Amino acid sequence: RQVAAGVAQHGAHARELLLSLKWAAQGKLDLPIIGEYKIINTAKAFGIPTEGRELKEVAIELADTLLTDLSQSSGEYKTITALAPKERQEVWRKLDILPISAYNEVFEAYHRTGVGTDGDWRSVMQHLLRCGLAFTFTGVVAANIATDALFGVGDRVTSKSNMGALKKGWVNIAVHGHLPTLVSLIVEIGNSKEYQDKARAIGAQGIAFYGVCCSGLSAMYRNWGVVPLSNAVTAELVIGTGALDLWVADVQDVYPAIMDVANCFQTKVVTTSSSARLPGAEHIGYDHHHSNIAETRNLARKILDRALQSHEKRKGLPVYIPPYEVEAEVGFSVEFVHKHYGGMEPLAHALKSGEILGIVNMVGCTNPKVPYERAIIDVAQTLIENNVLILTNGCASFPLMKLGFCQKSAYKKAGASLRAFLEKDELPPVWHVGECIDNTRSSGIFAGIAGVLDKNLYELPLAFTSPEWANEKGVDASLGFRLMGIDSYHCVEYQIHGSANVIHFFKEGTRRALGSVMHVDTDPVALALKMVSDMRLKRKALGWQ
Repeated sequence: RQVAAGVAQHGAHARELLLSLKWAAQGKLDLPIIGEYKIINTAKAFGIPTEGRELKEVAIELADTLLTDLSQSSGEYKTITALAPKERQEVWRKLDILPISAYNEVFEAYHRTGVGTDGDWRSVMQHLLRCGLAFTFTGVVAANIATDALFGVGDRVTSKSNMGALKKGWVNIAVHGHLPTLVSLIVEIGNSKEYQDKARAIGAQGIAFYGVCCSGLSAMYRNWGVVPLSNAVTAELVIGTGALDLWVADVQDVYPAIMDVANCFQTKVVTTSSSARLPGAEHIGYDHHHSNIAETRNLARKILDRALQSHEKRKGLPVYIPPYEVEAEVGFSVEFVHKHYGGMEPLAHALKSGEILGIVNMVGCTNPKVPYERAIIDVAQTLIENNVLILTNGCASFPLMKLGFCQKSAYKKAGASLRAFLEKDELPPVWHVGECIDNTRSSGIFAGIAGVLDKNLYELPLAFTSPEWANEKGVDASLGFRLMGIDSYHCVEYQIHGSANVIHFFKEGTRRALGSVMHVDTDPVALALKMVSDMRLKRKALGWQ
């Protein structure tokens, strides 16, 4: 049921973006489609004709194909057929875990686990793996395709991070959540001369934008000028500076307690999704049927007007901004690697030669069961000292940005061979690839390297870690990489210890079926060293130094 919940959460995110892409192509949503390259290349992978067709026609057919995988009641899951490695497809077919659709697998998960329906734990675990594939190929892959299609892939940019980046005397707006459609227009219109002049007319220096959780991460590397401040757990501390005039919340990881703090500091809170309301907040957003999608620009302007009103009302209130900010290099992707290196070959050869011992995808929310963000930092520090390159996204990326691991100069923290590889290009040892759906960027880099080396993913010194995982989506993200044959590593136990069979299956029982397992060690340094040891074993099996 937890894994099914994760499918529903990221699946709802994907649904919103796929509908936005379709509506933009149909002209119902006033948004330009920026990612032509992404649409054409993805359509070709699906066998969708592109020659002689308008981009909007291709975009609509692509969106409809992905929406079918989201919601059909029978048929082929085309995203898997088109995009998954053939070796993995054969593994999943033999295990009979290919899903029908994201909706179907969530529906079936609740059916199986309700009122004594499926009493065979093996059968229930088989369906868990189907849910994991639905999460991966709709909740992550489809959502990523739609985001890049609408807003472009983005590029590597330098961003500020941490609360010292807040500006006193500005109309300060924070965006919090996971849905970029309305956020993109709030930021675009807010940065226009019209609204910057409106801000100056009421005595402010201008309008500035900040991000909490994934809405900010999605925006920051697409040149929307959104400064990432914190992940979801420290949202109240951001409001507690007294510097924010407006808090715009959409979905997921937006906790009701922010209202208590916002009321203390007279920060205006606006919700924008019919799925996510906060007690006492004003709602300016879409209705349940999205019947007002054509009004998106007007909704954005109305929200910005609320920010201006709030700024005037809050004049004279005390503001304290902690003096801590740091630069971070963000926006790494498959496209960046090709642009920077001319292809995947230099990265693949650095891995094979041993300059890079291994590559880890580090993600996951923070968990109140452990010291806040400490496990993430300790794991990262130990890995890079042992010449392991880190890719990161989502909430786990915030401490890595705040403590300088994403700075150009951070290559100095790395072991000798990784430092030598990074230093010549002034690259950090932690590559920030985006929001949590951008696990696709990490898996794309993994797949590109595997293609150059003519190896399967499970053979390579690769790993997935979410040291402080804390919710259903985190379990699914881990499972997504496990289904690819890549081990996962954590500092917090998964809450399934009521069943010896299930915990054994989840940790060790997938080794034979998937070629991957789950490792848990509450000592983050020991966990990182286990990753390093396992990477060395993989290298030995490959005959690499």
